[in-house]
Amino acid sequence: MKVCILNTHNLKTKLYITFLFLCTSFLSGAQDSIPLMQLKEPKVGLVLSGGGAKGFAHIGVLKVIDSLNIKVDYVAGTSMGAIIGSLYASGYSGKQLDSIFKSVNFDDLISDYLPRSAKTFYERDNSEKYAVTLPFTNFKLKLPSALSRGQNVFNLLSKLTLHVTDVPGFERLPIPFFCIATDVETGEAIILDEGNLSQTVTASGAFPSLFQPVIINDRVLIDGGVINNYPIEELKAKGMDIIIGVDVQDGLASRDDLNSAPSILLQINNYRTISDMVKKAKDTDIYIKPDITNYTVVSFSEGKKIIENGVKAANLKLDDLKKLPKYRTTRPVANDLIAQDSITINRVKIHGNNRYTRAYILGKLKLIEETKVSYEDFKEGVNNLVATNNFTTFYYEFEKTNTPNVFNLSATVEETNITNFLKFGLHYDDLYKSAMLVNFTKKRALLDDDVMSLDVILGDQVRYNFEYYIDKGFYWSVGVRSRFNQFNRNVNAKLFLNDYEQSLVGLNKIDIELEDQTNQLYVQTLFRKDFALSFGGEHKRLKIKSETVVSNGQDKERFFENTDYLSVFATLRLDRYDHKYYPKNGVYFSGDFHLYFHASHFNADFDKFSIAKADIGYAFGITDKLSANIFTQGGFKIGDTNTQSLDFALGGYGNNFINNFISFYGYDYVALTGDSFVKGKLSLDYEIFKKNHITLAANFANIGYGLFESGNWLDSPYTGYAVGYGLETFLGPIEAKYTYSPELGNSIWLFNLGFWF
Repeated sequence: MKVCILNTHNLKTKLYITFLFLCTSFLSGAQDSIPLMQLKEPKVGLVLSGGGAKGFAHIGVLKVIDSLNIKVDYVAGTSMGAIIGSLYASGYSGKQLDSIFKSVNFDDLISDYLPRSAKTFYERDNSEKYAVTLPFTNFKLKLPSALSRGQNVFNLLSKLTLHVTDVPGFERLPIPFFCIATDVETGEAIILDEGNLSQTVTASGAFPSLFQPVIINDRVLIDGGVINNYPIEELKAKGMDIIIGVDVQDGLASRDDLNSAPSILLQINNYRTISDMVKKAKDTDIYIKPDITNYTVVSFSEGKKIIENGVKAANLKLDDLKKLPKYRTTRPVANDLIAQDSITINRVKIHGNNRYTRAYILGKLKLIEETKVSYEDFKEGVNNLVATNNFTTFYYEFEKTNTPNVFNLSATVEETNITNFLKFGLHYDDLYKSAMLVNFTKKRALLDDDVMSLDVILGDQVRYNFEYYIDKGFYWSVGVRSRFNQFNRNVNAKLFLNDYEQSLVGLNKIDIELEDQTNQLYVQTLFRKDFALSFGGEHKRLKIKSETVVSNGQDKERFFENTDYLSVFATLRLDRYDHKYYPKNGVYFSGDFHLYFHASHFNADFDKFSIAKADIGYAFGITDKLSANIFTQGGFKIGDTNTQSLDFALGGYGNNFINNFISFYGYDYVALTGDSFVKGKLSLDYEIFKKNHITLAANFANIGYGLFESGNWLDSPYTGYAVGYGLETFLGPIEAKYTYSPELGNSIWLFNLGFWF
């Protein structure tokens, strides 16, 4: 029995030694034959190259990685790879990124499109009439460093990374991350792994000439793809054992494709990165190369197809991907990252402002501390600040507080040194005829927060418009305006002749020459953020004469007006239209009240009178291409009935009619007159192609003397209809309209070229 036990023990010992030997041999052989499988769980790194719109393929690859529950330990990227990689590292899934990027308008994102509603009233009025703007300093033209500031890219990234705004170093993100940028002064590749995540990623994607450089830690940074478009060595240095690489770079183009200067420059820029990729591709354990040959860096409209190609390319590597380490359950992905639509801003800190006051900047941002603001309104305020062109950069960061969803805002501005601008425009219409606009604008003319602008309009009717505005944001701003208008036109005689005079001359229409010079001094403030409330005083020099009607039987010009008027006024404006000429959504309100209290000796029968008028509009989309605009207007006069030259006059079409001339389809300029009126218009706009519009309109009005007193202001209205075609160009809209009035039984063609001024 004892011997048996000893023999059994020896047998077990021998079997145990044999088992250890076999395991050691097996593991040794496995290390040689299966490099992806290690004794210790390997660290997996993901590197995403730059490539503009072709980088959408990264999203397709990430969707496959997520479907396999692969545990990625580090992400590195350049340019578009940095943008997508940073969002993935901060907690988004591939599926979420797919949804986000499908909803983005990349044309607006890249072009730094600024919504019209984001601009102040002064800036809006001052900017919507120039086709070309040329900045200059010391009589030398100063061209911008790029086509776009990249502000909209930064704004989007700031919103999407709000949940990780308190992470100081990117290695502490849900997945550690770094990106590459290029120091444009030294040509060095810079690793960015800490700081403001949105700003660093914007720097990595600052494609030369498209986006302006980004300054971080006193370095001038541009697209990292210039030097290192695939940072695999840097990722391996982080201790990664296995590298998944997604390469969306172009190959070298053939001679048939090198048919333009940009294509040749792109080819030269690609020499280094393509040469480097030969070795880097070999060093990549799982190298994924999506088919992007039919796409360019700006093929953003093809995003869906590019993402699908990313999925296809990843599926080709499915066997290798399945061998990688997995999450124990599933990757933790926050579900509410996109849903947050508002924040509370507790305190605002502003750095870098020297000339422009804190109040000025807050006024442009439309921010009030300790107030909840929707993210769309905040972005609009940022756009409004940028639209002033007083700042070359505006970067900001939300700092978390101890209270959930309450942040302090830390903003840094860089003020521009360019203060002089030459601007030009062209225009033609049936009233003012042909005209060329030359503008000189000077910012910081007398004070740090002022702007001075002079329009000189040369053509058939010489005109000018001078404005000086001291902008104090939420506080009371001060403005001075001087404008001179003139035109010649055959108009309704009733506006200038009484019934007796009209019976003597026997004319329904007379040819008049009108000159109007209006000078205003006013104060203005923002009321409830959106309304502009103004009060001021006005001097008007009005001269109207005619050679059709002679004076006292003498063969000389007859003056109907040669008077200086003094008045005080108040205005209230709200303008949320998304487009001045073809609004698809938004509301509009403009109310004006003038009290005329003095007239010079020419108007001997003058007595004080007031004129009140208001415009209300509402535009809304019916479909993606079809929109409607309902617009109503009305006005009345109180007091003196002898001064008729400032009464209301309807007819024609225009956006810059002076005094109380109101456009009305179907009737000629100044065809209908009275001291009170109501008008309604319904317009339908169908954008048949991008920036090509077919419009249908119907307008109805009643106008007369004592219209509201009689109570007949809705009886027997005047009607008119219009159908037209419009094209948006850099000069402004080009429009042709056919108008018809059933009462007159005839039609009128109206033409317009360029912005109105």
